[in-house]
Amino acid sequence: MTERTTTMRTELALLLALATLWGASYSFIKIGVETIPPVTLIAARTLIAGTLLLAVIRWRGLAMPRDFATWRNFLIQAALNSVLPFTLIAWAERSVDAGMAVILNATTPIFAFLLTALLTRHEALTARKAVGVAAGIVGTGLVIGVQALDGAGQDVVAQLAIVVATLCYAGAAIFGRVFKGLDPMMPAAGSLVCGAAILTPLSLLVDAPWTLAPSAESVAALLGLSVFSTALAFVLYFRLVYTIGSVGTTAQAYLRVPIGVAIGVVFLGETLSPTAWAGFACVIVGVAAMTIPAKLKPLAA
Repeated sequence: MTERTTTMRTELALLLALATLWGASYSFIKIGVETIPPVTLIAARTLIAGTLLLAVIRWRGLAMPRDFATWRNFLIQAALNSVLPFTLIAWAERSVDAGMAVILNATTPIFAFLLTALLTRHEALTARKAVGVAAGIVGTGLVIGVQALDGAGQDVVAQLAIVVATLCYAGAAIFGRVFKGLDPMMPAAGSLVCGAAILTPLSLLVDAPWTLAPSAESVAALLGLSVFSTALAFVLYFRLVYTIGSVGTTAQAYLRVPIGVAIGVVFLGETLSPTAWAGFACVIVGVAAMTIPAKLKPLAA
């Protein structure tokens, strides 16, 4: 295969797109679980997204890998990146606000940094990345504001479920390195298909989905969640894990918070405090420090 280069401007734009797609997923989930049980919502999410990606792969004239080792890795990735975290977050959002879920999930880069430092050591853990983690934490706190944490401590079990999901995401970003050399659509589709294979039978047993009567809003949210926040987002995710690294890719978790605030300002007429603007600046600094490598890896064409 030949190699083509990519620019940091392109990768940062894709990181911003990923943060936006996944930032929107919490609102989609909140609307979806109003009338669709969590396991069924996530089973449908993975099934629709996986099927869509398989269709695109076939349309491109590509073929999925057939070896056992690759599909075993797809299964592990599915557990870390969809089955466990998707279901935990959907269950938690029955009682936790979407905004709080975004806030708690913003700690993904911290777990990725710590797992890398303590266990895998697959990336250079520079002082710059440590500063990036600290800046992201401070910035997130400033954007949120103390008043947004008034609900922390309530629904503790649900909030802890989101933290566990966050830890899964960090592990998934690190494990996702095993797919380098594959077209990003392959691990995206493979892991989603494996996730659907696990969750669909569970949905049939637990929720008897044929008896459900979901609202039009929940169905629309499910479709948005599946097509944009899952299928498209997963393709971007696996590309970024290879080009900017697992710690850098998880930095998009910090971007979700200011993106959510910006959406509120533009579409809901909300206002930002001076500390929130300062927090936004800290978040941008943190993301840049954690994301920009000394040299971008070439992409296989």
